[in-house]
Amino acid sequence: MNKNKFGFKIDNSYLNLPPVLYTVQTAVPVKDPEIILFNVDLALEMGLDVDQLLSSEGAHILSGNRTLPEVSSFAQAYSGHQFGYFNHLGDGRALMIGEHVKPDGSRVDIQLKGSGPTPYSRRGDGRAGLSPMLREFLISEAMAGLGVPTTRSLAVVSTGEYVYRELVQEGAILTRIASSHIRVGTFQYAATRGEDIVDALLQYTINRHDPACEGASDETKCFLYAVATRQAKLIAKWQSLGFVHGVMNTDNVSIAGETIDYGPCAFLDTYDPEAVFSAIDTSGRYRYKHQPLIGRWNLARFAETLLPFFKTDGTRIANAALEHFDKIYEAEWLLNMQHKLGLFDPQVDDLTLINDLLDLMAKEGLDFHDTFLKLTLDVYESESSWPSETFYAWHQRWTLRRSEEAADLEAQKKLMQSHNPAIIPRNHNVERVLNAWVLHGDAKPFKALLALLKEPYSYTQDQLANGAPQPDWPKTFRTTCGT
Repeated sequence: MNKNKFGFKIDNSYLNLPPVLYTVQTAVPVKDPEIILFNVDLALEMGLDVDQLLSSEGAHILSGNRTLPEVSSFAQAYSGHQFGYFNHLGDGRALMIGEHVKPDGSRVDIQLKGSGPTPYSRRGDGRAGLSPMLREFLISEAMAGLGVPTTRSLAVVSTGEYVYRELVQEGAILTRIASSHIRVGTFQYAATRGEDIVDALLQYTINRHDPACEGASDETKCFLYAVATRQAKLIAKWQSLGFVHGVMNTDNVSIAGETIDYGPCAFLDTYDPEAVFSAIDTSGRYRYKHQPLIGRWNLARFAETLLPFFKTDGTRIANAALEHFDKIYEAEWLLNMQHKLGLFDPQVDDLTLINDLLDLMAKEGLDFHDTFLKLTLDVYESESSWPSETFYAWHQRWTLRRSEEAADLEAQKKLMQSHNPAIIPRNHNVERVLNAWVLHGDAKPFKALLALLKEPYSYTQDQLANGAPQPDWPKTFRTTCGT
């Protein structure tokens, strides 16, 4: 496993699994690849050669026009419950070009999204438009800045071709980086191919993501609990930041516990537990308040694929793992929310204090992020008027609660600043910068917003100014996956 001139150290261990789980193939070449967006910080973290990758040859590598030396690219097979209905799926517009070993020894997948049709494309063209690829780059990097486990974006390459969706737009390919692309849906697919296939995938995934479980009295139980813990903590983080994923199908649940797929996602403006942003989620299955419930449901589907491999009563172990998920989620969410209010020392009445705030925010139509930001900056205390008498009364209770903390107010404020971002990818800003680039060829607004989103807890004046809500932004705003 030698490092090539681009800095890649490739070791495609996934190809040691049964071939039914993937298809080896190359990308369909594109006309005129050009790197139009590149993540220098991520490249350096991965130990890559930035200059080589930004060359013309690098553009051909990151478009799939050329393969890395002695490396086989492949598309992964998986299934998934999409809005509750089970389907066989797979990488319909993506190829894995390699598993890269970083300087710290950790392993990441390098995937090209929009690289052309595969056997799993289901009559699709396998391509991607510029707007959704830029969107994934922007929001995934914002999520990384917010401290949320996530896939990352290394580059966007324009293809010199067009794709045809609702509108005709430029084609693009995203280079996505992930701890792995193994999903709940991967295990579901394996389960339809036989226990020997699940067993091979299970042993591989434990070794890759949870080696601490190797040698445990029940390795499968240990693994299930580890996955449950990661998912519970991930969704608790989403909820505390007002993030709505929008398409929590089982094929979008990463075993590594990372947020994956940034199609119809969005962040709350006005706090609304019923918020739905996906244009195709007509039933509201994946609305904001349901995300913990759906996370639990998806975990149950994962546990079902593992039932033959537990040492004792599998059903009992699976149900206990679901209860573990609930406990971890509730504890993690409460801790996140306490920290958003500057509370270090938990008290039994904190949950009531937090829920009362959320209830009044919903009833009074307050902006989720703006409310916590104003609490952090003590804006309400300097205002002559409050949002309402109810809010003022709540604020008095919170002030009394803070006075009971051992930490002083300055320490509390620092805690709040580390959990209440000065800026998030607000929907109106995301749409504004995408339209500027895609419709008018102006990349400057996009890059300026991206720079602000990379360190959202810095509390600069630019962040505070650009992070403000836009009151007239339509509440009916919807997003699409761009497939």
